[in-house]
Amino acid sequence: MSYAQLTNRGSLRDIENCLTALSSRLYHCGISYAVPRNTLAKANEKRDWRIYADFAQVLVKKVRPLYAKDDFRLDLDNMVYAFDSSTISLCLKLCPWAKFRKHKGGIKMHTLLDLRGNLPVSVYLTEASVHDVKALDYLYIEPSAIYLMDKGYVDFYRLFHLIHEKNAFFVTRAKDNMRFDITACCEVDKSTGVIA
Repeated sequence: MSYAQLTNRGSLRDIENCLTALSSRLYHCGISYAVPRNTLAKANEKRDWRIYADFAQVLVKKVRPLYAKDDFRLDLDNMVYAFDSSTISLCLKLCPWAKFRKHKGGIKMHTLLDLRGNLPVSVYLTEASVHDVKALDYLYIEPSAIYLMDKGYVDFYRLFHLIHEKNAFFVTRAKDNMRFDITACCEVDKSTGVIA
């Protein structure tokens, strides 16, 4: 499965075809023959998914320090994270537990990305119907860090208690129906990349 991930294979059939095409070279990897699709499917079914999650965390912990000093193109000492979600469509026939709409299945992946190295810090999977803002409850908030997020995460009670009270900062877009008062205006130097 590591081969499949590293070579961006999209399906078990794709993995099987590639392994068959490379069958004369597989001995370098300790594989004596091309593995049939059925064997791959059974191995995936029996293997605990947490081993991949744990392995991913080990890799992230090793790689993050390599990018910690990367130029962020902004003069900031703070850590900067982006938090967003993606809905992953799933076939209802294969994943009946993932019912999202009448004829659609899916899960939602909430990802916290360290923008200094474009590395995922954490990934949370929820049902596709779970509103984005509820994923804020799972975040570990780092003091003095800046969290960028879309307007789907605007819930000022949560943002205040989960981020502001931990001496961190958040940046989000305003919802169209948001009521607010402007208390001060500051000049913006658009040449720095900040537009509003």
